[in-house]
Amino acid sequence: MQKTALGKTGMEISRVVFGGIIVMDEEQKDADRYVASAVDSGVNYFDVAPSYGNSEEKLGPALKPYRNKVFLACKTMDRTAAGAREQLHDSLSKLKTDYFDLYQMHSFSTLEDLSAFEENGAMEALLQAKKEGLIRNIGITSHDEEVALAAFSKFDFASIMFPVNWSLGLSKNMGKQLEEHCIKNQTGFLGMKTLAHRSWQQGDASVYPKSWCKTIFDDDRLGVCALKYTLSCGVDAVVPPGNFDQFSFAVSNIEECLKNPLSEEDTAYLRSMLPNEKDFFFVTSPTTEQSQTEQEKTDNLKEFMRPELSTSSGIRL
Repeated sequence: MQKTALGKTGMEISRVVFGGIIVMDEEQKDADRYVASAVDSGVNYFDVAPSYGNSEEKLGPALKPYRNKVFLACKTMDRTAAGAREQLHDSLSKLKTDYFDLYQMHSFSTLEDLSAFEENGAMEALLQAKKEGLIRNIGITSHDEEVALAAFSKFDFASIMFPVNWSLGLSKNMGKQLEEHCIKNQTGFLGMKTLAHRSWQQGDASVYPKSWCKTIFDDDRLGVCALKYTLSCGVDAVVPPGNFDQFSFAVSNIEECLKNPLSEEDTAYLRSMLPNEKDFFFVTSPTTEQSQTEQEKTDNLKEFMRPELSTSSGIRL
């Protein structure tokens, strides 16, 4: 599989990411088989998080034979230094490794998440862990573009994982500001929700129960066009849904998508398949309380993004 540089990390990664949810709740022998198949296919990027059920416990033994060949990323949702440090060490133990190639602040969704940059916040623990060699790069994941950009005003993250989805991009222009930021700053850009389609509806076939929305599993043309759309947004790699079938679909089609990029005909087909507004699988979470006006929201974001802000310890974030 074709590899590409992940931002400024100096690391070469596969264009498809193996998400840890794939092995969550699977038998260990199946987890081992999925990982072996991924490595044989040229996938070297594996991503997991403590919040993904027992995926760390399953992925650790499966990855052990290949650890020196792969790029391993993990995450923390704890915004305190003590909590993030504890999660980091727990994940290292479960994944049977002594370092992560990338460690990410997970799911930045509201302004409250920016407390991670305050004194005794998670960033202190991550910076210390990087000095100790426990993590090599610091990244972020988010579902809210404004909050993600506010976080970037405080720290030059090595990467961001963000929904880069055809339906949200074509209908709401979601992700375009981050795309520009990543290109300008050579930030690693990982596109998740690539094959997401719409919300589940009554009467839908019960497939892929790990997915909280309906993914594209019944229209290969739509799936290929969706992959092409995400790649057209400048991502370094795509993150398929958390099941082995759709991961395999992405692996099988990635080279063709790279060889024949998104065309006008592909875009027209995607537009013809856009779900109704009420059926969108994802709505950006509010960055403040719902009662807040748009002007108040903007003012609050500007406050958090002031360049003169720094931690009380003097570290510029």
